[in-house]
Amino acid sequence: MFKNSTKTFGILLAAVTIFIWGITFVCTKYLLRSFSAFEILILRFIIAYLGLWLLKPKALKLFRNKDELLFMAAGLAGVTVYQFMENTAISFTSPSNVSIIVSICPMFTAIFAQIWLREKHLNIFFNIGFLIAIMGIALVSFNGAVVLHVSPKGDLLALASAVSWGFYSLFVSKINKAGYEPICATRRVFFWALVFMIPIALYGAFMAGPDSSAYINTDPLLNKARWSDFYNYLNLCFLGLGASAFAFAVWNKVCSIIGTVTATVGIYMIPVVTIIFAYFALGEKITLMGAVGAILTISGLLISEIRK
Repeated sequence: MFKNSTKTFGILLAAVTIFIWGITFVCTKYLLRSFSAFEILILRFIIAYLGLWLLKPKALKLFRNKDELLFMAAGLAGVTVYQFMENTAISFTSPSNVSIIVSICPMFTAIFAQIWLREKHLNIFFNIGFLIAIMGIALVSFNGAVVLHVSPKGDLLALASAVSWGFYSLFVSKINKAGYEPICATRRVFFWALVFMIPIALYGAFMAGPDSSAYINTDPLLNKARWSDFYNYLNLCFLGLGASAFAFAVWNKVCSIIGTVTATVGIYMIPVVTIIFAYFALGEKITLMGAVGAILTISGLLISEIRK
């Protein structure tokens, strides 16, 4: 009974996290009017890192020195590489392509977990559910569009980000099994992510052009204009405190409760949340194609969870 209640609580936390992450696309879309993709990324995780310190001002003590490698790998794979590649991919291909390709990360998570963690998840139902969910995600992402723009460079970046999230999930599983406190562990991951962002920041400040996704704007007049917009502050705080500090810490807890692969399957739902929220926040239309896609995505999610 207690075990079932704990799992239910884990699923509830996963749903809250997926809902928050679904909204982030709308927030990012607004911020891209004033900031580059990398500027949004680094500001978001600086806010997240500081927010977690305020929430729990306690240093993390490593059980083993070699565990530091896990935090470094998680920060590199799950934040620096995944987030930056995903944002950059949109510069070379359509957001629809990126959404579809990135959404296959649960499959990479399952494969990596089966290879390195000896967790068996690749049964017939998982594969069938995966295919149905991908069909649904395609319909949700296109949402009425009939032309698929193919861009090898952007699509490969999106695929690389999906693979990167699979590795992040693997590292998080190992961190959870070591028994580290979720908030302090997440903060440690963000610290290393910010460290790995330093080379990109130097490139963006001194070498990248205004059209680069890594560009950092140092023009005082332009900075004054974008920092006078209240909604920029609001969206950055939501991305930093809500979608990063809170959601990443909760997601790590979710993975420890219901399992990494089971939790990651919930990522199928992010495009569904995005399309619904965009309808209310941005006035974007939901077509019949989008509605059918949402139903298929949910169905695929449920089927993939069948174990017998």
